[in-house]
Amino acid sequence: MDNENEFNYSVDQKFKQTKPPKKSGFGRTVFVPFLAGIVGASLTVGVCFKVPEVRKFLIGEESKTSYSAPKIENSKKPSDTGSTISADFMSFSQSSTQVAKTVLPSIVGIEIKYNVSSFFGNSEAKATGSGVIISEDGYIITNNHVVSTETSSSSFYTITEAKGLTVKLYGDDKEYEAEIIGTDAYTDLAVIKIDATGLTPAVLGDSDHLEVGEFVLAMGNPLDMDFTVTSGIVSAVNREVSASDGTSYSAIQTDAAINSGNSGGALVNLKGEVIGINNLKLSGEGIEGIGFAIPINSTTDVVNQLIEFKSVKRPYIGVTGQGIDESITEIYGLPAGVSIREVEKDSPADKAGLQKGDIITKIEGKEVSTVTELNKVKYTYKIGDTVTLTILRNGQEQEIKLTLGEEPVQEGEDKTEEEISTEKEEAKKDNSNSGSRGSTDFPSSIWDLFR
Repeated sequence: MDNENEFNYSVDQKFKQTKPPKKSGFGRTVFVPFLAGIVGASLTVGVCFKVPEVRKFLIGEESKTSYSAPKIENSKKPSDTGSTISADFMSFSQSSTQVAKTVLPSIVGIEIKYNVSSFFGNSEAKATGSGVIISEDGYIITNNHVVSTETSSSSFYTITEAKGLTVKLYGDDKEYEAEIIGTDAYTDLAVIKIDATGLTPAVLGDSDHLEVGEFVLAMGNPLDMDFTVTSGIVSAVNREVSASDGTSYSAIQTDAAINSGNSGGALVNLKGEVIGINNLKLSGEGIEGIGFAIPINSTTDVVNQLIEFKSVKRPYIGVTGQGIDESITEIYGLPAGVSIREVEKDSPADKAGLQKGDIITKIEGKEVSTVTELNKVKYTYKIGDTVTLTILRNGQEQEIKLTLGEEPVQEGEDKTEEEISTEKEEAKKDNSNSGSRGSTDFPSSIWDLFR
């Protein structure tokens, strides 16, 4: 048996032979040895039962004695886990390195120059951003706010329209003059083009299947630091955020560092696929690691239209309205919805019979309380689609069928609350001056409705 040596050792140590007696007799020669044998056998069996293997062999009983083997196994686990973790991080490092090498040639730096007029005279200023190459012949996607050429001003200065747009390629010191193909403020997307061929277009991924916790890399040109790569994870998907100009987005949230100049750059997965276009970050005291990117799946139709039409064709209703939120409904008992302030002549709204003072409460059964919400639902349909609007007119609810038209360029769009903020301020002044409505900023249509 396995413990035979140990067993023999115990017997040899405990039971030593006695010296032969000098005298013989029955007691000494027979009885004493016989008694000694019984005692020895009893002790031997007792010892055997103390040895687990022997006990199991003799009576078939499982041993309850603890073994050291499991402890040895457990003691190895931390070492094995550490090795696995080290291997995983090594693999991640190698993957991110390879992804950077693969994708950086598809990233560009963008510089736009402006003329600035102030009390101190005229000067030139510049802004920087990033972009992603989407074709071999020079088409590049970026953010609208990166290449916006609108004039802006304050009490101290005026920034005129942009006077120059240049692009720098990865590993190339040459600056390329760029042309703006099309811009779309609603999605904050733009397409520009440079005169070059043989470029490396980025591989686009599938942003619809992103998972929270997935590793990502942000690539761009933050703070004029060309072709920088930062890493992080997907912190959230389908995050509703609003830019400083009031534009709302459904975005990918990430903790990968996104700074000024990263706008228009790429958010990339570890397969080397672009899954988002970086466009926003939260900043302020106590805020760290909250950036946003436009999901790449939501950009494809917009980009294709910008290239083909230089603008995005969207359905429209043909009204100017203001949202009625909970604060107003609680005070005045009005229903939540969008109050129509103006109906454009010959628009789909006009043809469907919508009137000034109507309150749109639902579109296709979905409740809305702001123009932004109304537009968001509307933009899920195509030009020519017929939708059902639920409205409240003179206290009575009714449904109206409306066929969506094509949104006219630069006019006739269904305006957001931000776009009518000036009108609201003017209305507030009028109300205050008249004294009849206190300091409220209700549109006149609501007051007309409830006179």
